[in-house]
Amino acid sequence: MINITINGKALQVEPGTTILDAAKMVNVKIPTLCYNPDLSPWASCGICIVRMAGSPKMVRACITACENNMNIITHDPEIISVRRTVLELILSNHPDDCLQCPRNQSCELQQIASEFGLREAPFKKVKSSIPIDDSNPAIVLCPEKCIRCGRCVKVCQDVQNVWALEFLGRGIKGKIASAADAPLGESPCIKCGQCAAHCPVGAIYERDDTIKVWNALQNTELHSVVQIAPAVRVALAEEFGLEPGTVFTKKIYAALRRLGFKTVFDTNFSADLTIMEEGSELVKRLTEKGSAIPLITSCCPAWVDYMEKYYSDMIPNFSTAKSPQQMMGAMIKAYWAAKAGVDPGKVYSVSVMPCTAKKWETRRNDDMKSAGHGYDVDIVITTRELARMIKQAGIEILKLDDEEADSPLGPYTGAGTIFGVTGGVMEAAVRSAYYLVTKKELSDINFKPARGLEGVKEGEVDFGNGLKIKIAVAHQMGNIAAVLDKVRAARDAGKEPPYHFVEVMACRGGCIAGGGQPYGATDEIRKQRACGIYADDEKSQYRCSHLNPCINQVYQEFLGEPGGHKAHKLLHTKYVERPLYIK
Repeated sequence: MINITINGKALQVEPGTTILDAAKMVNVKIPTLCYNPDLSPWASCGICIVRMAGSPKMVRACITACENNMNIITHDPEIISVRRTVLELILSNHPDDCLQCPRNQSCELQQIASEFGLREAPFKKVKSSIPIDDSNPAIVLCPEKCIRCGRCVKVCQDVQNVWALEFLGRGIKGKIASAADAPLGESPCIKCGQCAAHCPVGAIYERDDTIKVWNALQNTELHSVVQIAPAVRVALAEEFGLEPGTVFTKKIYAALRRLGFKTVFDTNFSADLTIMEEGSELVKRLTEKGSAIPLITSCCPAWVDYMEKYYSDMIPNFSTAKSPQQMMGAMIKAYWAAKAGVDPGKVYSVSVMPCTAKKWETRRNDDMKSAGHGYDVDIVITTRELARMIKQAGIEILKLDDEEADSPLGPYTGAGTIFGVTGGVMEAAVRSAYYLVTKKELSDINFKPARGLEGVKEGEVDFGNGLKIKIAVAHQMGNIAAVLDKVRAARDAGKEPPYHFVEVMACRGGCIAGGGQPYGATDEIRKQRACGIYADDEKSQYRCSHLNPCINQVYQEFLGEPGGHKAHKLLHTKYVERPLYIK
């Protein structure tokens, strides 16, 4: 430990601790714009400057490591003046359209400017004339709002390993744009939305489809149906002042009905359905010679896009099971509509997701029209978009009485809930695959090796009779290569695969920190949201997908058996190699 002093307060810190992190230990907030705890600091914005006592030199707190006997001053009149000037310079080429900005009241620049009480504009405005890029089906790029903090580039390149965004030009002509300055929709972008989630301002944001939903809700000829994803239930509450991880699912159901939805379902149900299909697929591959092993999960659309672009040689290993969203969309129009006596051609199917890539997934290929009545899911809105709709409607969601989802596509098990967190798909699959193989229930269904925020997790499940299943869980796209390169190497060398089953999620922590979730996710918030997911699992009446009575009802009444002809037509898909750049 080394001894330092911050604003007269003595403390000890570990060697390598930055001044920024040390200041937090004594409850001193140093303002930042380019810094984000998910990213390696690189001191772009210059707002976090501090000085040493007795020295005129200022250093940037986010990258400066503490040294023994440092006497640090984080705030004095000169430091405040310099920070104010930096902010004024940033604002000199930033639009003054806060009321029209999608980040209004959640903008980090707006918040800091308010804290500094900026009331005048001492510098001449020099705004960018680069037009909005809305070529991407999920993400909109608004260059005139960019403050060149670099967070989007760093998360796209260093964290996600996608390289769809980069720095172009220098000086006043410098900008952040899609790779090769192509339209974002023609770039390697996988629509994960982590650029938007990490942008401090309104320079990158999700495509807003709320107007389309409002129009559908007001159309009396349509029957509007909605589904909500597992991760939505542990994040939406943050938009209404509650702690991350707060589960108030039944109030969400109530709010959705107040918005005008006639039927409310839960994607957790179709997560259970996914497990029945994917679990059966795993058992089949393990027992049939010549099957592609490992089986790789296909629930995450950003990962599907990445795989088709970067790992197309792995297509034979990919599960053909659709994501829970798409399975639900197919079941609503092919099964529920007939059961409920509703014209499926009049059903307007809305999905509330934590993920921006889900907007793209609905149109991924013609398999997404499997029910035969247009696209199975008509529109997707994110958790953030749903929060805005609830606020626009003046619904005081916290005061609503609890309500239940509609049957039979609403009731779910704990296994369906844990789909929202990294390792959850794997854990849910293990719970049911064990039963499908052994016809026995696991003595302990809490599969701990799949849990936590470690980038790559490995484990083994003993199915008995010498059958041991090796699993791997990877989340955050930059961690995927560590797993799949092992699989490739073993395959190319003609050796046994290192794993039998692999789960991949594009975003760190899984869907709980997807690109459409409330802003500001950190590992601490991810842990809180994950705790909410596991708590919902623990209190569920049934915790294994194969025990869901409504799942069994759907197979008996309509689908037949997992992996059967009808199930394959409605609930499975195919993949193709995609180019990195669309010409």
